[in-house]
Amino acid sequence: MGTSVRLPARLERLVSRVAKERGTTKSEVIRNVLTILEKEDQQAQVGATPYQAMKHLIGCASGGPPDLSAETGKKFRGLLLRRRTAR
Repeated sequence: MGTSVRLPARLERLVSRVAKERGTTKSEVIRNVLTILEKEDQQAQVGATPYQAMKHLIGCASGGPPDLSAETGKKFRGLLLRRRTAR
């Protein structure tokens, strides 16, 4: 699949120079750099805290009752009592 990327002149010269030095194509240089970035990202996620691993999900939900976090202890206790009496 083809992808076109516009680079500033400085980066274009860098990619061309690296490709020439390594005897490869500019596309291969760019693919190698992206692969390195992907590996770095995966390594960062492995050592991530649970918060860091899920922070993109926090606050993404909308809707529902506005008092979901109010009196959670009382609500949970009530749920447990209802379960106990249902048995």
